[in-house]
Amino acid sequence: MTVTSRQIRLAKRPVGLPDISTWELTTEELPAPGPGQILVAVDHISIDPAMRGWLNDTRSYVPPVGIGEVMRAIATGTVIASESPERPVGSHVRGMFGVADHVIVDAATTDPIDPAIASEATWLGALGMPGMTAYFGLFDVGRLRDGETVVVSGAAGAVGSVVGQLAKARGCRVIGIAGGPDKCAWLEEIGFDAAIDYRQGDVTAKLRELVPGGIDVYFDNVGGEILDAALANLRRGARIVLCGAISSYNAEDLPPGPQRYMALLVFRASMTGFLVFDYADRFPEGVAAIAALIDSGALVARETVVGGGIEGFPEALLGIYQGINTGKLVLTVP
Repeated sequence: MTVTSRQIRLAKRPVGLPDISTWELTTEELPAPGPGQILVAVDHISIDPAMRGWLNDTRSYVPPVGIGEVMRAIATGTVIASESPERPVGSHVRGMFGVADHVIVDAATTDPIDPAIASEATWLGALGMPGMTAYFGLFDVGRLRDGETVVVSGAAGAVGSVVGQLAKARGCRVIGIAGGPDKCAWLEEIGFDAAIDYRQGDVTAKLRELVPGGIDVYFDNVGGEILDAALANLRRGARIVLCGAISSYNAEDLPPGPQRYMALLVFRASMTGFLVFDYADRFPEGVAAIAALIDSGALVARETVVGGGIEGFPEALLGIYQGINTGKLVLTVP
């Protein structure tokens, strides 16, 4: 069985925002899968803020995508040929397939997913890496306790929206920071106690008004000025969870660090970075917990699904930095 695969490859490293010259569309004939391998028809591709960092030739938690390599991406798909009894033809899988419409991979590198439990888009969102990031970041890194005050930036995104709902399920007061009135209104619809539109007014002052007693856990997806606003409003013993810094991912120069870092000393607080991959052996725990909340109605999983197939990837990637998504951003592959 021979299949033609179309892929998006890295043509050159971008400076600032990627543009069309960053990418190259290629085709490749795939052979039949070998022992232990499967041929997957890709259905949905995860679009993630971290993708921009993977394009930089700098030391990081994963090697950069190489020039000429298929762009790295988590995706879901359907097995159409198999040499693995664990992944038969017709089964649904998730893996690091890259931006391609067909791939051959070792079956052992994939996870089975069940569309009867949730859509494939949700398996890339609340039941995927963003959901696991929210779960382990909040509970293991943030050490959340019942009834605390939680503030989350990027709150209407894939990670932030799950963080807030997990905290609400533990009886916490939750404030979300997001961009635009529609996103802020949606956060209040799904149970956030309040939402701050960072495009309107002084975030530091608004936080002081909403959480006069201070923040116990700040879950940071943004960095920059928003991180400083949170540092100005900590409670003694606060924990800051460093998940991302989308405000600076496309910066051409190294952005300045937090100006109010001495608040960590004053309030005996901690600021800790983490990578969700460190919790890979516990992902079933996180999936089970979040799936139960979705089933009970206590957690809303939302995805912004865009079309365009493989050719639509460059525009979709730009979209996540323009804030087009509410919840998880997913690209469909015809």
